[in-house]
Amino acid sequence: MGVMPTAPFQDTSNDPRRGRPGDPTPEPRPKREPVFNAPLSALVLVALIVGGYALQTRFSIQAVVETMAFSPQGLAQGRWPTLFTALFVHGGWGHALINAAFALAFATPVARYFGDGPLGMVVFFSFYLLCGVLSSLGYAALHPGQAEPLVGASGAVSGLMGAASRLIDGRGRVGRIFSSPVLGMGGAWLAVNLLVGLLGGGIFPGTGGAAIAWEAHVAGFFAGVLLIGVFARPLRRR
Repeated sequence: MGVMPTAPFQDTSNDPRRGRPGDPTPEPRPKREPVFNAPLSALVLVALIVGGYALQTRFSIQAVVETMAFSPQGLAQGRWPTLFTALFVHGGWGHALINAAFALAFATPVARYFGDGPLGMVVFFSFYLLCGVLSSLGYAALHPGQAEPLVGASGAVSGLMGAASRLIDGRGRVGRIFSSPVLGMGGAWLAVNLLVGLLGGGIFPGTGGAAIAWEAHVAGFFAGVLLIGVFARPLRRR
């Protein structure tokens, strides 16, 4: 013989939680938004930029530049891996943190568009790396044979900016190439980089007065604008 549960027979007539007949049903509390609601791909990218520079500080800057920095001259000599490795090398904490901040801002809509699944992450990082490679190749096309090394993620991040401008036009989908967001952001970015070309990189914090390869920024932006539609096809996104 078991013990009879008492809950069904408890008197709840005076229970304040019961409410009155006809009272509106209390609305459920809204879910709390997470502090960091950026997609995983965007957060991983920021970690790679910041963590990559933290790891870089454990080695001599000369060894890092000689091994990982990109230059048109090095490319002509067959050092093509530097097209990728240079994206994870920075000239200082200021340089790395500025690129990380811009990466978080523009990677978020692009990564959200591609999705956080395994395929989405692969497509996102492939897109990012290709924009970075094309930004360096654009610089090399304008400065063939130049020996001065290039480092930093800004060319690839510019590609994310270009892609984001089309997503803004399409309100989460790939919009038109010749749209107000693309032309506005592209024109502003071009103006800023032309100003850098005239006044030098010292006008930007975190550069330490070093020269900025503004041509790579512009090339990366246009690469992002053009490639976002191509990379959407494996995911059947529009």
